[in-house]
Amino acid sequence: MSSDNIDYGKLMHRAMRSLIQDVLGEVAENGLPGQHHFFITFDTTHEEVELANWLRDRYPEEMTVVIQHWFDNLEVTDAGFSVTLNFGENPEPLYIPYDAIFTFVDPSVEFGLRFESGGDEEEEEYLSEVEPFDEEDDEEEAPLAEDVEPEEETPRDAEIVSLDSFRK
Repeated sequence: MSSDNIDYGKLMHRAMRSLIQDVLGEVAENGLPGQHHFFITFDTTHEEVELANWLRDRYPEEMTVVIQHWFDNLEVTDAGFSVTLNFGENPEPLYIPYDAIFTFVDPSVEFGLRFESGGDEEEEEYLSEVEPFDEEDDEEEAPLAEDVEPEEETPRDAEIVSLDSFRK
């Protein structure tokens, strides 16, 4: 490291993108386990993103894809991943570099990553839990924990249950 400081932001950036690579690599080899599925939002203006022109026209800045029930040809590399997804009965191949990803969410286990960049500031990553959401609404992204107001819990009195009532 040539600077006087350890660049933790850059190291976190690399680690979180590596986590996405590892997860997608496992899915490419073994399929999606259990109820796992992913919502991935990415920058469609990124120079290395590859997608059909009609998709780029429809999503000129960013796009969210879902890897869940039907996907094909998932190939994972060190720089990004390619996958074929179904858009209204039209299978379309996509290539998404990890650097183009804004959010990676697995709502089945309330896990999410969000990558932000703010102009001249260094990129920061946030690892957060996400709240469950309605998967039928494919236009809405999963809210991250920092965007959701916490619910107040009301304290409850302890209840004592006798096991004798359940014995025969």
